[in-house]
Amino acid sequence: MASLKAYKMDGLGNSFIIIDRRDKTINLSKNEIIKLKKTENFDQLIYIEEEQSNILPIKIYNQDGEEVDACGNGSRCVAYILGKEKNINEINLKTKNRTLTAYLVKDQIVKINMGKPNFAWNKIPISKKIDHKNINLDLNGQSFKSGFALNVGNPHIIFFVKDCFENDIKKIGPLVENHNLFPERCNLTLAQINDKKNIKINVWERGAGQTKACGTAACATAVASFSKNLTDRKVQISFEQGSLEIEYDNNQNIFMTGPVSKINIINIQI
Repeated sequence: MASLKAYKMDGLGNSFIIIDRRDKTINLSKNEIIKLKKTENFDQLIYIEEEQSNILPIKIYNQDGEEVDACGNGSRCVAYILGKEKNINEINLKTKNRTLTAYLVKDQIVKINMGKPNFAWNKIPISKKIDHKNINLDLNGQSFKSGFALNVGNPHIIFFVKDCFENDIKKIGPLVENHNLFPERCNLTLAQINDKKNIKINVWERGAGQTKACGTAACATAVASFSKNLTDRKVQISFEQGSLEIEYDNNQNIFMTGPVSKINIINIQI
């Protein structure tokens, strides 16, 4: 068993192991990531890759060892590490399918441009051409209506409900994640509209389960709620440990602003 230095951070309780492999070769297998989850509680594992033309690629893996395309809170944590390291306030990151620009607004507050949402049915993706803004699913004996599916770097479906904690997301989350409508699996958000500027959400992430916070779910919810004329373009998305400010601007860019934890250096056993 070898010891490896890593960072451990979180955004509103959404926790990450971050490994810098700009100057070293580190490749954890799927089984090693799953094993690591048993000793280090985290939602995603993120690699920082070698810089390319002032852009730093990152690779993101869920705790089940599967690579995913996006992680908003994790990207903000990585941007904070790199901004502090380089003593700069603007960082360009490249995920699997998009380039993100992050800004260190003030100490431990990071804003990131998550790019534009994708509404095309085969890009979300969903398995057949249906109205992505009005999806009905029967889950655990209950009917969930008017779900809004979209891709914000990864696939999400949002159901707007009176109480986002009324239903047991640990039971219905896996049913949505693995539903045959979603060929790449899907993240589920139950969203409770408090007013035009405030939403509370409960999230099930594919490959991670119920999480304390999820940046891309917050982004997806803000876009869906504005599209349904339920909220303004700028909203506060609330979680157990705080909130994220999400702005869906006139150019369809999604900006997420919120806190990150202090940078913690740990040794992990692999």
